[in-house]
Amino acid sequence: MRITTIGNASSTATNAPVRGPSAPSAESARIRNDVDAARNTALSALNNDRFRVMLEQITDPGASGALMTIGTGSQDGVVVDFNTALSRYAENSK
Repeated sequence: MRITTIGNASSTATNAPVRGPSAPSAESARIRNDVDAARNTALSALNNDRFRVMLEQITDPGASGALMTIGTGSQDGVVVDFNTALSRYAENSK
C-alpha cells in the first residue's frame, strides 16, 4: 500500500483569504487552527512507519477474516476474557 498526499498541505490559517470588511472572527480563527491541527496530525500519521504497517496489516485480505471472528464470544458460547485475548494477540503478533 502506498499513501500519498494530494494538493497543498500548507496551513489554512495563513493562506485563507479574509472575507468581509473586517478581520476574521475568533471563532473562524479557532476553526482554521483546528483544521490545521487535524491536517498536521494526519500528515504525521501518514509519515509514521508504525501507522503505515498497521494500515497494511488491517487492509490485508487475509486479516479481514481474522478480524471478522473477533467478538465477545465464539459461536459455541465460549467467552474469552480480556487478559486471555491479550495473551493470544501477543502470541500471534510474534
